[in-house]
Amino acid sequence: MAFAVQPAECLVAQHQLEQFFPLPQVARAIAAKKLDVLVVGAGSSTLPGPKGAQLAYPARLQQALTETLPGVAVKVAADVKPHRTAAAMVKTLKSALAAAKPALMIWQTGTVDAMQAVDPDQFSDTLEQGIVMARTAGAEVVLVNAQYSPRTESMIALGTYADDMRWVALQHKVPLFNRFEIMRLWADLGTFDFTGAVNKLKMAARVHDC
Repeated sequence: MAFAVQPAECLVAQHQLEQFFPLPQVARAIAAKKLDVLVVGAGSSTLPGPKGAQLAYPARLQQALTETLPGVAVKVAADVKPHRTAAAMVKTLKSALAAAKPALMIWQTGTVDAMQAVDPDQFSDTLEQGIVMARTAGAEVVLVNAQYSPRTESMIALGTYADDMRWVALQHKVPLFNRFEIMRLWADLGTFDFTGAVNKLKMAARVHDC
């Protein structure tokens, strides 16, 4: 199955895809025919079950990039563990970057920080620290914020941390994949039912495909 061409249900408003900042290091890696990517994340970067790793977005990203960039050797490594705050990820980030030597680090965070009510200023400072560490290691960064869920949003301030990530991204000229607002748009449009209890794993796989 090809993942590079998204099904119609994946399409979002153009303003949700923020592509303000170039990634020259990634461009150079592509020109050299070798692109290494490191995905750093928590639970929402994977899926449960024996095929979870194959269905989650890091594996799908490797497939999509391989199809989109013929002749380029693409490798997507994943440093993904559940229940990690941004600070917990930063503690092991140096070794993860040294092992993967990526041209690009995709950093998904924010959910656990919101659940634990981490001080937003501390969260922002940690993001800045991680961006500096990645750049020092020769990697560019794309930030990915939390998944949107109407039920979760009613209990914890996910939007606050998503806003913090957007501000840090703008300050440091880092692209942000605004997963939170994209998924909220899908919920508003009825593209996905994030409140239903039926076939949650199947729906999650479709969301990761998008």
